Amino acid sequence: MKFNFIQRHKRAGGFTLPEMMVGAGLGFLLLAVLVSLGVYVTQTFAVIGNYEDLDRNSCDTLDVVSRELRNSSALVGFTNGATVKALRFTNSTTAKTVILTYNANLRTLVLEKTGDAPKTCLTGCDQWNFTLCNRVPIFSSTNITFYSATNGAGQLDATRCKLVNMSWKCSRTIIGSALTTESVQTAQIVLRNKVD
Repeated sequence: MKFNFIQRHKRAGGFTLPEMMVGAGLGFLLLAVLVSLGVYVTQTFAVIGNYEDLDRNSCDTLDVVSRELRNSSALVGFTNGATVKALRFTNSTTAKTVILTYNANLRTLVLEKTGDAPKTCLTGCDQWNFTLCNRVPIFSSTNITFYSATNGAGQLDATRCKLVNMSWKCSRTIIGSALTTESVQTAQIVLRNKVD
């Protein structure tokens, strides 16, 4: 009796072409997701870093400007132009002058004090605005507002200024892209040493 053995060939180890294509497709999809996530995380860290830096600069500027203005005796002059804005204060106790100058073309806010080198407080400053107010506020049930420091003819009068209301906005682009980080700051600063 003869036995016919059918030899079965064992399949060689490896992947078939369809299996390779599916595996490669899934691998590329996973790689694309990881790259996208990496770009997103990098941009997020850059945004957070910019916000932190802009806020720190704004707070430092507010501290310096507040200290100088609160110690001032009077506002002696101001300029409210389209590209250059400035406030000039004097301190009768120390006989020093403080000048805040905003240049829209350079996007800077510079503080100059008699006897000290000019200090650039803000860079990347898109706008800096101020209003001059007198001492007596207007009280309502929902708000406190201040009268503008004007003379009898309705024009701003530096000698009547007791409170300076200022605001600024700074911004930066992130890694050269269109994403922008912004910081906005507002403050009402009273001239504590003003003599009426």
